[in-house]
Amino acid sequence: MALAFVFPGQAAQAVGMGRELAEAFAPARRVFEEVDEVLKQNLARLMFEGPEDELTLTENAQPALMAVSLAALRVLTDEGNVDIAKACRFVAGHSLGEYSALAAAGTFALADAARLVKIRGRAMQEAVPVGDGAMAALLGFDVEEARAVAEDAGGVCTAANDNAPGQVVISGSREAVERAVEIAAERGARRSIMLPVSAPFHCPLMAPAAEVMAEALAETPMAPPVVPLICNMTAAPLEDVDEIRRRLVEQVLGMVRWRESVLYMRDHDVDTLVEIGAGRVLTGLTRRIDRDLRGVTVGTPEEIEAFLETL
Repeated sequence: MALAFVFPGQAAQAVGMGRELAEAFAPARRVFEEVDEVLKQNLARLMFEGPEDELTLTENAQPALMAVSLAALRVLTDEGNVDIAKACRFVAGHSLGEYSALAAAGTFALADAARLVKIRGRAMQEAVPVGDGAMAALLGFDVEEARAVAEDAGGVCTAANDNAPGQVVISGSREAVERAVEIAAERGARRSIMLPVSAPFHCPLMAPAAEVMAEALAETPMAPPVVPLICNMTAAPLEDVDEIRRRLVEQVLGMVRWRESVLYMRDHDVDTLVEIGAGRVLTGLTRRIDRDLRGVTVGTPEEIEAFLETL
């Protein structure tokens, strides 16, 4: 197998995530304890027990998802003797997951990654008053069709996530996104779904959050990744620290090019994408992008054991 390790983003969270890892593996418990200490909150209890509405808040969901991803990874490295530099050809993460990918590849220390995603989540939440922004998934449209709909809607509306063939997310002001959904229906979209999010991510309305992240990243130590990162903004490999820092700031505003990122990895001999963390979102997208690619989820003790047996 030729592997890439990929890390999920927001919307993969669920109450109970990470609990089995903590119960089964000491390295996972240590990750959750360190994140709790750094953030000065009992994030682990929130992940394990809820309530769901509090876990779903962006400033909680983002560090929680990163913690689960890095806890699962720590089990692979500490108990499975997996060497990231040798085990995979690339790392990549969907939006927030890009921070998990960079921490996995050694660019960020765990404590710094936790602080950054907490700052990122809070800044994104505060950039736009709740209710003023919205996001919607346009099903059956490709990215160019989605861009045309967003432009014709007027106001602030843009393609935010190119997730897979026939699955593009738009983001912007609520009025513009709602108009875009109506236009998409008129133009034959199979379905359009308003998403239950608290802010319009990856659009120009996130400019205040981008400024916050530029300052936070400038103050954070970074090392070159031990394997190349496939960047959300370019769908191409990055290894230069200064460019990674710049692209992470741009990512707050720009479109996540996930479909193209997966195709890049496929075209560079990757045949298996290993989704490390909560849920199966990226594994599902992998199947939609290319059915010949294998998707593997590694987020529970059983999945970790099964994956280690294949190496």
